[in-house]
Amino acid sequence: MAEQFDPATHPHRRFNPLTGEHVLVSPHRTKRPWLGQTEPPQPTDLPTYDPACYLCPGNARAGGERNPAYAQTMVFTNDFAAVLPPPAPTAPPAPHPLLTTRPVDGQCDVLVFHPRHDVTLPRLAHADMLTVVAEWARVYAARGRQPGVAHVQIFENKGAMMGCSNPHPHGQVWSLSEVPTIPATELANLARYAAAPTAAPSDAPRGPKGCPCLLCEYVHFERSVPANEGRIVVQNEHWVALVPWWATWPFEILLLPYHRHIPSLLHLTDKENDSFARILSAMTKRYDNLFQCSFAYSMGIHQRPVPAPDGVQDDDDDDVAHLHLHFFPPLLRSATVRKFLVGFELMAEAQRDLTPEQAAQRLRACSEVHYLDAPAEVAA
Repeated sequence: MAEQFDPATHPHRRFNPLTGEHVLVSPHRTKRPWLGQTEPPQPTDLPTYDPACYLCPGNARAGGERNPAYAQTMVFTNDFAAVLPPPAPTAPPAPHPLLTTRPVDGQCDVLVFHPRHDVTLPRLAHADMLTVVAEWARVYAARGRQPGVAHVQIFENKGAMMGCSNPHPHGQVWSLSEVPTIPATELANLARYAAAPTAAPSDAPRGPKGCPCLLCEYVHFERSVPANEGRIVVQNEHWVALVPWWATWPFEILLLPYHRHIPSLLHLTDKENDSFARILSAMTKRYDNLFQCSFAYSMGIHQRPVPAPDGVQDDDDDDVAHLHLHFFPPLLRSATVRKFLVGFELMAEAQRDLTPEQAAQRLRACSEVHYLDAPAEVAA
């Protein structure tokens, strides 16, 4: 007789409807020993001000300009931007149809979260987190309404192992004349699903007010799963943070509003912004508490590529985009052992060992009190 399938034990594939890709889940591999590379721990004893830091207030930046004595957030054009302002030069004719070139222009901004050198998102006070959220929306609106901008990508790389070259708390905003591959793929799949609202079984949980949005339906289903069996890590009155069914990274998080369809940061009410700031704090604190370290990740906000022009009526029910954040953290077993996307992942498809359900359970078990603020006996 064939052995009964157990997703916590047996290898299987899961489908990511946002990207159209699969991930191979191999839960039995969590038992394998690790003799590979280990990472140095992220420093947690940084000074509040570093005279050598090019993001601290009053300091000279790498490009030579001097920062103002800012007291909350600061935004400036990246001194080493990946794209340059328009107009872009015309590309030469393609030497072959397989070898095409399409010029891209735009702007790259750096958004510094706080004047203190030693704080990160999980260490920000609520008022400061609200300021960061408001600044994300402001820059998205300002850049997205500039002529020629087709997409605004907000993201943060936290930690040296994710390529962050400066520990001062900051993120970036890249505004491009083209919609990049990943958000374009997500939008295409969201549109495809919205065009076929009967794709889900008739008795399956649907999104708010029967909304055919893929993410509205998905998050509504996740909220119907018993808490001790599911993938939700934390939720509040407007937002939910969960390890998605199709997660690639060990402790990957999908963070999104669940009570209504929301295309962008500009559609959030004051109450939704407040609960957004609170769940960002609660989620990132759990990350740090998991291995009692400054938890590395790459975070990105996916939403409507650009906002509606000024003066144009914006109907959120007619937009397939659904505001959501991806957190992709590399750590796997401890503060020093990371997940590598190599070999099979590069040549075949994504693969993970720890199941999303196991990852969610471990994150749920973490405190929302940051380990550096907890009493010694609790932190231990």
